Amino acid sequence: MKSYLLEVIGRAVLCAAALLPRGVAGAGNMQPLPLGQPVFARAQGSYHTYRIPAVVVTAKATVLAFCEGRKHSASDTGSIDLLLRRSIDHGASWSEQQVIWHDGGNTCGNPCAVVDYETGVVWLLATWNRGEDREADIIARTSRDTRRVFVTHSTDEGRTWSAPREITKEVKRDNWTWYATGPGSGIQIRHGPHKGRLVIPCDHIEAETRHYYSHVIYSDDHGQNWKLGGSSPKHQVNECEVVELAGGKLMLNMRNYDRSQQSRQVATSLDGGLTWSEQRFDAALIEPICQAAVHRFRWPDGTNHGVILFSNPAGKGQRTNLTVRASFDDGATWPVARVLHKGPSAYSDLAVLANGQIACLYEAGLASPYEGIYFASFPLDSMAAPEARER
Repeated sequence: MKSYLLEVIGRAVLCAAALLPRGVAGAGNMQPLPLGQPVFARAQGSYHTYRIPAVVVTAKATVLAFCEGRKHSASDTGSIDLLLRRSIDHGASWSEQQVIWHDGGNTCGNPCAVVDYETGVVWLLATWNRGEDREADIIARTSRDTRRVFVTHSTDEGRTWSAPREITKEVKRDNWTWYATGPGSGIQIRHGPHKGRLVIPCDHIEAETRHYYSHVIYSDDHGQNWKLGGSSPKHQVNECEVVELAGGKLMLNMRNYDRSQQSRQVATSLDGGLTWSEQRFDAALIEPICQAAVHRFRWPDGTNHGVILFSNPAGKGQRTNLTVRASFDDGATWPVARVLHKGPSAYSDLAVLANGQIACLYEAGLASPYEGIYFASFPLDSMAAPEARER
């Protein structure tokens, strides 16, 4: 009888914990749970670790969640596949996991997706290297091969994908060693002389100097051909995302390695990404050196301000405190925010669902940021100023 009562009590405690709001700590030593649901979870399926989230919403409202499936370990090197799960109900439920790109024991990764809203086609840019070639060896040019750039696309809402097509020669200079697309998502320019252009954020390392730079690649013919755009004026930046501002300007938001300031760096372009200038720190966007996401939620319409979103693990030390911020003045200030997970968290990507909610796909866990990739959605008005969140 005693063991039966203990079992009943234990079940009751678990049920009570399940009723707590996601992302809110329970009593005692309970850890706060990430907001949302795990779309990819460590040790589920045939992969050791899932990493590097990317999310887009198609022209017909399908949510596409991409990531890397790391076969045997959490390492950036080795047998890595590009994976996808789809949702046709704004993220409430998800399809079975599908493999977009598998190449034996080689590395197929760094997903960066963009939707062409004029054609409905979804484009996915990615990078490849031999599974045994480590990043340090690629940078030193002692590897057997190098980083290569590929593109694939879907014309049926992500159900099927074309064979990956290499575009390395078109978008990578001869003296660049390491190269990465995104990760996360790109944009299609909506206004101005470059309307319709697809822009993918990338980064690279120069062979001679070993300096890190951010850059973009672009397509003016709906993804058929890709060209190399401009690079950041200064180095010590790499993984990045791009967002369109008012007046035909683009902003590149970049991972920062200059530890004189522990915050993101940004640069702007007036010519659709062909050149970049005004590189500076954004002191409001603190970071522990990690990937981040930036995305336009809405354009100003005469009644409402325009809104730009930003997400990252908002701390100067460890990768914790996954936070989504909102700006109402094209990234000049970030007055409101919402914490999705106070615990270990890392890479993320943002989208806007067809029902008007914000969507964030992000890495999180209780002991490690890489235990799973979570999908959370919430309305803009659920975000608040920091002082309000403390009440």
